[in-house]
Amino acid sequence: MPPPARPSAPQPQPQELPVPSYPAVETFIEKASASDVQALFAPVKQGLADLKGPRAEIGKKAQAAIARSEELLGMLVDVREKLVAESKQSKGRK
Repeated sequence: MPPPARPSAPQPQPQELPVPSYPAVETFIEKASASDVQALFAPVKQGLADLKGPRAEIGKKAQAAIARSEELLGMLVDVREKLVAESKQSKGRK
């Protein structure tokens, strides 16, 4: 004879996930220059270039991803600089 059925416990409601925030990246972009972006990635790129053997292939993939990240951060810095320059120009036109 099967054991008596247990009453099922109520299922917990899934909690809402927090909205992701990246304050370190945001702060860096707000204050960085193009040379700061290059300096940020330089040690990592050097370390990846020094890899040998089977890890060198993985290093190449990581270098490609870092190059793309560097490019995107550079674009963000350029856009920020243009927006700041435009906002300073528009204040004098009133």
